Amino acid sequence: MLTIGKPEASQTAADGGDHRPQVAVAERDGVLACVLSGIWTTRTVALIDADMRQIQERRGFRQLALDLSRIEKMDTAGAWLIDRLVRANKNNGIDVKVEGRSAAADILLDAVGEAVRGGGDSSDKPGPNVVIRMLEAIGRRVYETRDDFLQAMNILGATIRGAQMKLGRGHAVNPAAIFNQIDRMGVGAIPVVVLMSAIVGAIVAQQGAFQLSYFGADIFVVDLIGVLVLRELGVLMTAIMIAGRSGSAITAEIGSMKMREEVDALTVIGLNPIGVLVFPRLVALVIALPCLTILANFAALGGGMATAWFYSDIPPAAFIDRLRVAIDVSTIFAGLIKAPFMALIIGTIGSVEGLKVGGSAESLGRQVTASVVKSIFVVIILDGMFAMFYAAIDF
Repeated sequence: MLTIGKPEASQTAADGGDHRPQVAVAERDGVLACVLSGIWTTRTVALIDADMRQIQERRGFRQLALDLSRIEKMDTAGAWLIDRLVRANKNNGIDVKVEGRSAAADILLDAVGEAVRGGGDSSDKPGPNVVIRMLEAIGRRVYETRDDFLQAMNILGATIRGAQMKLGRGHAVNPAAIFNQIDRMGVGAIPVVVLMSAIVGAIVAQQGAFQLSYFGADIFVVDLIGVLVLRELGVLMTAIMIAGRSGSAITAEIGSMKMREEVDALTVIGLNPIGVLVFPRLVALVIALPCLTILANFAALGGGMATAWFYSDIPPAAFIDRLRVAIDVSTIFAGLIKAPFMALIIGTIGSVEGLKVGGSAESLGRQVTASVVKSIFVVIILDGMFAMFYAAIDF
């Protein structure tokens, strides 16, 4: 509590002396003159609050003149009471004139007024127009993207060098942690990946057969399913589901450890948080995602086969024979080659967002959401880049 005036005056007022806060009011020619005297501190302002409110509600004058020269002592509570009166009259269009305040009182009143108004009169100034705000938002996102990219490269560099369990030197890989993450991210995701892939394959087959039936080319639905699933949809749908399931889990786990300062504890005991927390998850994703992609391809082809059989009367034997003609080894590997890169992107983005979590639950939720959105966005962009690259090299 900032206080100005005589130090011994507060005790005198508390003992019931003659230093109680008082306001002498006089009005003449449209000017309301108020002479403030006594001690205006936290212990005494309650005695004058009602009088100050009456003056604040008073009308019929055009100027308020405050004389503070007789105030013996004042702290932030008294300054707030005076500032409240000044602001109320200014808001009503009344000219306010403050006289007799010392240099210390001037600093105190200005500080209290600025704190009450939240940084001065900036609220009265018009904000920047929509173009400036848009450019500012774009600039901030560019800087955030740069910081995220640098942190992602740091994580990838540490991963490529090895587990780095000990700070400054390599250490043996922990197979138990990697297999545990493979079980959680890979084996645990099999049901949802297989189910969703089968449904997507069935939908593609149904829509393709419906359109091709107008041209009497129902059998070419097999070519459509085979090429689309093996080159694009199988790996893309799997990566999107893993980004929503495992990417969010990585961010939530690392973020929770960051909130509880477990990441700092690892550093204190000489362990590298990237080697302990990030490396096993990245390796597990790189192993699990291609395997899940293979299962997703089989599930999508199975769903398409079943739909083609019931919808277009294409028996499984004819479906398989036509599939052997429609695809080759390059079609299969075109999709599988993407899987490790997508796994690295999902794991890296999830880890970066997890390490950015602050100390609140709101921050954790915000970073988990950002992790899923960014992972899906970058995965789709990467898939498009691979498609253009394959077209350029005729693969």
